[in-house]
Amino acid sequence: MKNQLPIAMSNKHLHVSQKDLEVLFGEGYELTQMKDLSQPGQFASEEKVDIQGGRGTLKGVRILGPVRPDTQIEVSMSDAFSLGVECMLRDSGDIEGTPGVTIIGPKGEVKIDKGVIVASRHIHMHTQDGEDFGVKDKDKVSIEVPGERGLVFNNVLVRVGDNYKLEMHVDMEEGNAAGIKNGDIVTLIK
Repeated sequence: MKNQLPIAMSNKHLHVSQKDLEVLFGEGYELTQMKDLSQPGQFASEEKVDIQGGRGTLKGVRILGPVRPDTQIEVSMSDAFSLGVECMLRDSGDIEGTPGVTIIGPKGEVKIDKGVIVASRHIHMHTQDGEDFGVKDKDKVSIEVPGERGLVFNNVLVRVGDNYKLEMHVDMEEGNAAGIKNGDIVTLIK
């Protein structure tokens, strides 16, 4: 069907720099791949850490790989409240001016002064998908979710690139509110 794509929910997780990974798990440490994620080259690792904020702690938060230049933690609004941080809705990678927390691993702790975000809902599209859908990188679109709890998501960021596979991502709160199951099909309505 025209303008249809799969959707998936993203749970709280973090991306770490190699420097922070080594503080948390030990010198020279490398992430242990548990399973591939939908985006090429991305994976869920075996490693989990605790995230401590001013009010509370999130236990057992999974690290996604591969390592990145900067450490970034993606949580829901409820998670941010539990931590006691004022989280901002941001595109992945846009961490300037965001709150920091302490990350606790088995070998050490890392206090970051920025990097906690609520990730903007977004769509990954391969370059060819972008052409087929008539959108370009950084466009904002609307997506219709069918079903008993159906709704329209507005201001959905489009990310187009040769290394992406077609899929929309929302956080667990948004997905649960709309009655979404991973792999459900939604429609881009612009």
